[in-house]
Amino acid sequence: MFRAGVRAELGVHVDVVGEAGSVADAVSGISRTQPDVVLLDVHMPDGGGRAVLEAMRQSHPQVRFLALSVSDAAEDVIGLIRAGARGYVTKTIDPEELAGAVRRVADGDAVFSPRLAGFVLDAFAARPDAQLVDPELDQLTNREREVLRLLARGYAYKEIAKELYISIKTVETHVSNVLRKLQMSNRYELSRWAADRRLV
Repeated sequence: MFRAGVRAELGVHVDVVGEAGSVADAVSGISRTQPDVVLLDVHMPDGGGRAVLEAMRQSHPQVRFLALSVSDAAEDVIGLIRAGARGYVTKTIDPEELAGAVRRVADGDAVFSPRLAGFVLDAFAARPDAQLVDPELDQLTNREREVLRLLARGYAYKEIAKELYISIKTVETHVSNVLRKLQMSNRYELSRWAADRRLV
C-alpha cells in the first residue's frame, strides 16, 4: 500500500519505471530498467536496502540510491550511507519534497531530512575512524547487524523474529554468529558494544 501511494504521488513529478517488494526483485528490476535513482527502504522481508546497494554498486555504479524509511536509527542511517546511498529521508516527507530529493540525488547532490542531516554530520565528525572503518562491525552481515541492533534495544528473540520476518531459530543462529565473530559471551556484552558504536 505504501509503495502504491509513493508511486502515485511521485508519478506526477518524475518517471517511475518500476517497484519491488524484495531484495531479489529490486536487484533484477534495477538491472532491467537501469533507473537514474532508486528509492530504498531499510527493511524488507528478505533483507534490506543495504543488501540491494551491495549487490548493485559494482555492476551499476551509475545508479544513485536514496533511502526512504520510517527508521531514523543510527545503524540504519550510517549503514546505508557507508554502503553508498546518496541520501536518507524519512517517510514523513511530503510528495513534492520527495520528488525534489530524487531530482537532487539524480544531479549528484546528497540529501537528508533536516533532523537527520545534523545527526549524520555529528556521527561522522565525532568518531570518523570508527564510523568509516570498523573491522569488527564490517565482519557482520546485514542481517546480523539488524538482529544486533534490535537485541541491543532490549527486544526478545520472539520480538526480533516478528520484526524481521524470520523464525526464532534463525534469530538464535544470528545471535550465536555475532557472539562468535565479536568474541563475546552474552547479549549484555553485545548491548554495551552496540551502544559504544551508536548502533542502538
